[in-house]
Amino acid sequence: MTDCLLIHGSCHGAWCWRDTIPALLDLGHNVRAIDLPGQGNDPTPPKDVTLELYRDAVLAASSPDTVIVGHSMAGYPIAAAAEHAPDAMRGLVFLCAYAPVSGQSLAQMRRAAPRQTLMAAIQRSDDAITFSIDPAQAEALFYHDCPTETVAYAIPRLGPQAVLPQETPLTLGDNYAAVPKAYIRCANDQTIPPEYQTVMAQDFAPDKVHHMQSSHSPFFSDPIGLAALLDQIAKDM
Repeated sequence: MTDCLLIHGSCHGAWCWRDTIPALLDLGHNVRAIDLPGQGNDPTPPKDVTLELYRDAVLAASSPDTVIVGHSMAGYPIAAAAEHAPDAMRGLVFLCAYAPVSGQSLAQMRRAAPRQTLMAAIQRSDDAITFSIDPAQAEALFYHDCPTETVAYAIPRLGPQAVLPQETPLTLGDNYAAVPKAYIRCANDQTIPPEYQTVMAQDFAPDKVHHMQSSHSPFFSDPIGLAALLDQIAKDM
């Protein structure tokens, strides 16, 4: 049995793991999902949300036996957690996630991608503290291979995303390097280009890079397959 901690990406919340949690429980794992500060049901005002708050929320929910799975944007907070307290986790799994380049922010990494898939769908708040995703474009970006019921469940739950954590550079060193890591590349991702995921995973050991024929949301499109892959990865950590 593995203790699994699931961390959502931008504009999402713990709700996005609805279908993956029971699939992991069926495989005998202990599973938890949390809302990052300012997202889901967490009441933190967006103006107060920082990358450090994200990091601390991850660490507060982790233990030395925990495998932390970070989706998309969550690659940054889980990496920050590993750098800050490498003994507070067993390993990290980047699920079609940003694998940070030391010294760069997530926004810098996103701008360096070979294709800009998100910009037309981003709606910034008047105060520039948050951004949201145009609901009319959300299915094509996130859920194009998901069941109709799931799309109807997910889109109304998308919320505003604090900008500051994504504009904050992250410095990584020996602590982060020492933590076991795996990457899951999603070949039909319309949010983070799959070819960019290949670039971000190039420093991972070849046997720690895995592939799914999925959109950006395998937790909805193939939760059983995702759970099976996470089970395999956890056994190897």
